[in-house]
Amino acid sequence: MSLNIIVLAKQVPDTRNVGKDAMKEDGTINRAALPAIFNPEDLNALEQALRLKEKHPGSTVTLLTMGLPRAAEIVREAIFRGADGGIVLTDRALGGADTLATSYSLAQAVRKFGNYDIILGGRQAIDGDTAQVGPQIAEKLGLPQVTYAEEILSIADGKVTVKRRLEHGVETVEAPLPCVVTVNGSAAECRPRNAKRVMKYKYAASTSEAPKLSEALQAKIAANPELQIAEWGAAFVEADPEQIGLAGSPTKVKAIENVVFTAKESRRLENNDQQIEELVKELIANHTIG
Repeated sequence: MSLNIIVLAKQVPDTRNVGKDAMKEDGTINRAALPAIFNPEDLNALEQALRLKEKHPGSTVTLLTMGLPRAAEIVREAIFRGADGGIVLTDRALGGADTLATSYSLAQAVRKFGNYDIILGGRQAIDGDTAQVGPQIAEKLGLPQVTYAEEILSIADGKVTVKRRLEHGVETVEAPLPCVVTVNGSAAECRPRNAKRVMKYKYAASTSEAPKLSEALQAKIAANPELQIAEWGAAFVEADPEQIGLAGSPTKVKAIENVVFTAKESRRLENNDQQIEELVKELIANHTIG
């Protein structure tokens, strides 16, 4: 059986490499100081989607992302790795959304998309680390959900079989389709870009990007639907203005404290058990550890 697969993904600031300039004085992220990347666990989810596509000929993989227009970058990245296309949900009205408003907006986009069999996404994004959006989307769509997925073992007879990696072990579960599956970082890494796909789709562009290109490239994109990255707004997905963006976000950040650890001194130890033991005792004594 062929499958219509949606992969939820997010373009995030690279919070794994945070320096002293990563936060502004008002407590917001200084996005200019951090490179934008494809959320790591969403790449794990993309790999699971591409494996399903290989197992089920005729299947399609569509990436859905919400963010600024530049989020089209991760749609291209997904296409280079094997996805068939993507949608950028972008609108000023969506700005400032917490997980509740984000999940509502994405659920509306999924409803607009219509015909789908399975929705995959990363367990959580590295900029928020809440792991709430995937489960909230499942709840809003009235779909069963499987979290902490490490591998999608099979899809047959209208059911998906998933191996879950939990804190104290592994379990295998079944769920009826359609459903939402969120994928752990312990799942298989995503395959690299395919050179032929890079050459074929390097000019793929969103509605916002196309006008900035040369007339020749605009004509090429207009003549080739596979090079067109869709952009959807809040009105297009029929989102309630009271449930999106800041208006639909009950979560308010009251204060953020930016703590940056800097080394004042260093000590070099030999490969000597006694020196290591003495250092541990010293750290316990001055309450650095313990």
